[in-house]
Amino acid sequence: MTSQSPIIIIGNGIAGTTLARNIRKNSRHPILVISKESDYFFSRTALMYVYMGHLKWENLEPYEKGFWQQNNIDLLKAEVTQIKPQEKIIVLANGQHLSYSSLVLATGSTPNKFGWKGQDLEGVQGLYTKQDLEKLTANAPNIKQAVVVGGGLIGIELAEMLHSRGIRVTFLVREDSFWNKVISPHEGDMIEKHILAHGIDLKMSTNLVEIIANEKGQANAVITDQEESLPCQMVGLTAGVRPNIDFLKNSDLEMNRGILVDQHLATNLPDIYAIGDCAELRAPLPHRNAIEAVWYVGRMMGETLAQSLTGNLSPYTPGHWFNSAKFFDIEYQTYGQISPLATQKENHFCWKHPEKNCMVRLAYHPKSRLFLGINTFGIRMRHEVFDQWLNDQTSIETVMENLSQVNFDPEFYTQYEPQIIAEWQNQFV
Repeated sequence: MTSQSPIIIIGNGIAGTTLARNIRKNSRHPILVISKESDYFFSRTALMYVYMGHLKWENLEPYEKGFWQQNNIDLLKAEVTQIKPQEKIIVLANGQHLSYSSLVLATGSTPNKFGWKGQDLEGVQGLYTKQDLEKLTANAPNIKQAVVVGGGLIGIELAEMLHSRGIRVTFLVREDSFWNKVISPHEGDMIEKHILAHGIDLKMSTNLVEIIANEKGQANAVITDQEESLPCQMVGLTAGVRPNIDFLKNSDLEMNRGILVDQHLATNLPDIYAIGDCAELRAPLPHRNAIEAVWYVGRMMGETLAQSLTGNLSPYTPGHWFNSAKFFDIEYQTYGQISPLATQKENHFCWKHPEKNCMVRLAYHPKSRLFLGINTFGIRMRHEVFDQWLNDQTSIETVMENLSQVNFDPEFYTQYEPQIIAEWQNQFV
């Protein structure tokens, strides 16, 4: 470390690490990255594959141990408990005070808890941190039955992980259609059937009421609002995440659900910024959310802020929404704006394979005929082509005529575009 106060980054996830790497590309300014979770950055999205035996823990670290020293990026495993903006100081759990020139909050997310009775019992956990994976791995030999609460992407990952170890899984989803804030009931029905086909006991329209303990204070059963008692030795709470900002509640930072930032990712306090899952944009772009807890958003925010902190003030401009995920072995992609249900301003065209778990749903404006967005299940398509079509405000007819251009599957995979186009012509032409 030099005598110059460093840029301190709290959080070594994709947002904080991308920021540190890109600052170093353009500057010799001292950098200190602090994390209470892990010594080194790791690929959080691949945690499930370590548990399932597809990867080892060291496979999750993209950089060799010597990378950080070679790039003069200092790392510290510690917990930050307080910030003092007037003094430009942070306070660690051990009482140590560290000064900064700029402070970046990249503290990520934490799993939601909704005050369920028994939610803090032994054997109840989320799936977000390195410690969550370690706990789940240590407890696996004692788990015969598990209950997963919450119908999002983390819930489906946890269900698949547990199922891979021969554990009987009951999956509680409070909505009447799977992931209904994002996908349509038709798409949700296909995913529900696929989950059931994998041997998961899926219970829709079912809420957790209470987690019951055994004589040792461990999770032993759950009670649902359907008056069922479900025996289990593990409960996974995966009902979404929220920004990890509790330690900042007594600071002068302006916060809503997350830490409020402007288009340059700056907070209301001088030289303090927020990026990644914990940041909430005051004025998000159209068709983008104020908080977007996804991997590539953290990476883009890190790249953008690095430019600003090294002399090239840059606004955060994420472009069109996109995302991808897996529901067991069904791959899902989404590009652009597509609502779960059609509206007066958004028509939908849907095609589903009569036998396979392959589905495509496109959205377009009913009057202008402009292509708005697409969901794909079981068919890989090219992000850059859709992004260009959205930038060019392409018509839905042009998209359909050129649909074969976006197929990303290898040469010998089945091509579904002729069937999709034929159905489009049958319905609309």
